[in-house]
Amino acid sequence: MPAREKLIVALDLPDAAAAVRLAERLKGHAGLFKVGSELFAAEGPVLARYLAGSGERVFLDLKFHDIPNTVRAAAREAAGIGVAMFDVHALGGRKMMEAALEGAREGGGKARPLVLAVTVLTSLASADLDELGVAGTTEDAGVRMAKLAQSAGLDGVIASAREARAIRRACGPRFLIVTPGIRPAGAPSHDQSRTMTPRDAVAAGADYLVVGRSITAAPDPAAAAEAIVKEMEAAGSPRETTA
Repeated sequence: MPAREKLIVALDLPDAAAAVRLAERLKGHAGLFKVGSELFAAEGPVLARYLAGSGERVFLDLKFHDIPNTVRAAAREAAGIGVAMFDVHALGGRKMMEAALEGAREGGGKARPLVLAVTVLTSLASADLDELGVAGTTEDAGVRMAKLAQSAGLDGVIASAREARAIRRACGPRFLIVTPGIRPAGAPSHDQSRTMTPRDAVAAGADYLVVGRSITAAPDPAAAAEAIVKEMEAAGSPRETTA
């Protein structure tokens, strides 16, 4: 699969109209579009459903974290929208993650979406984990939660590229790693604590890269996306996967 197909653009915008305009400008320049909490809270499922119905691959980033029965129902509805992937919080535990996978199968059938687990948010540092009572470094926690997600049958994780190499060693070559917190060389980190360049993230073992403001706030979003794709290609073609 070409590097471009592994680029996920985060449509972190306040309304569906702006998101659709941006998605149209980026058509053919990215593999997936991420619909997250801001847009979903503003517009509900309409944008994700519209993009999926238009043939775009959608990553629904709502980080489900609730009791297993509730997450199973939410996963079933997410799969019914037609998204390519969605995520849950690994801290919800094994039973919750297993329920999410069951819901995805119920809603998507043979074409179920990929189900991914969020490990440690890229805005957190090891000191934040100490405050939360989570043992070990961000890498320790990330690997521990990735192994739990894999044992629950999930397809992969959302994790910082800084933990990607360790997760790849622990979980093997077929387990997907989707990495947010991606910043081109010289770009500001904003509110992210653990960032990495596109080239370094791919070299570390990331499969998909999630990029937001570096593309969406650029004067020419398509050109910014192409520049990131070139950085990804410089590290070698991403591993062959399907979604």
